[in-house]
Amino acid sequence: MMHSVDLSTAFAGLTLQTPLVLLSGCVGFGEEYTHIEGWNNRDIGAVILKGTTLEARMGNAPHRVYETPSGMLNAIGLQNPGARHVVDQILPKLPHHETQFWANANGTSPQEYAEVARIFDDSPVTAIEINISCPNVKEGGVHFGNNPAMAARVVEAMRPMTKKPLITKLSPNSADIAETARHVIEAGTDGLSVINTLVGMAVDIEKRTPVIDNISGGLSGPAIKPVALWKIHQTRAVAAAHHIPILGQGGITCASDAVEFAIVGSDAIGLGTGLFYDPLMCKKLLDGLREYLVNHDMHAYAELVGTLATPH
Repeated sequence: MMHSVDLSTAFAGLTLQTPLVLLSGCVGFGEEYTHIEGWNNRDIGAVILKGTTLEARMGNAPHRVYETPSGMLNAIGLQNPGARHVVDQILPKLPHHETQFWANANGTSPQEYAEVARIFDDSPVTAIEINISCPNVKEGGVHFGNNPAMAARVVEAMRPMTKKPLITKLSPNSADIAETARHVIEAGTDGLSVINTLVGMAVDIEKRTPVIDNISGGLSGPAIKPVALWKIHQTRAVAAAHHIPILGQGGITCASDAVEFAIVGSDAIGLGTGLFYDPLMCKKLLDGLREYLVNHDMHAYAELVGTLATPH
């Protein structure tokens, strides 16, 4: 007889009913999935809302999405109705009694990030993810996430504006992701989201032009899974030393993928691109994760996290 397994997980002072977190940009503002037959919000620990800025944005011109081998390029450009609209018009309609909803804050300056945090602080979201991979317009287009000191300044600006947990999303394009992690932890982040998309492009060989109007886009999907695992492994030591949890993500499509991410140190598991071709993957993933834990005589997901044995 199969023994019971506790799939809940502690994350930045919160308790998630399962380790599965639906990632920002992949499920809109959460409302789309309530209309899918067979969908159950209780299968997921949290939904991260679409990236939100202080003012409404139209986003980039099309094409904005393109399928690549084992992955997807996207350059949406943060199309969103603005933080105040999300708080006033969208959040009240979401099923907060069934799962948690987290905001995803974006900005072009630390001050703008701080104002977005202030707006979401007075809302039902239970946490705020910080997307530090936005162009820093005032610094010549450099991304906050590629510079540890600049990333820390964003967290420092947001920290006084909210009592909610802050979760900083780290860029895989950083020269030293562990150093960036250390800086944002010291600045006051409560959790880490590892990793954001890689940068890539595709070419139309007949027109000899970029397929994506923005030229480059964020590469996600199974193609980036090995990079994500490595970046989590690089980040784990500094995170564990400060008791900071990691939301691991990047190409997860099945239970064995989730197990890998847990072993290298993911306190929670982020699902994104895989949902586009299998919207009901969550239940399958949880069933497989439960079976793995039982087969390895574990009674809780937490027992699996960070159990990587490295060769001497």
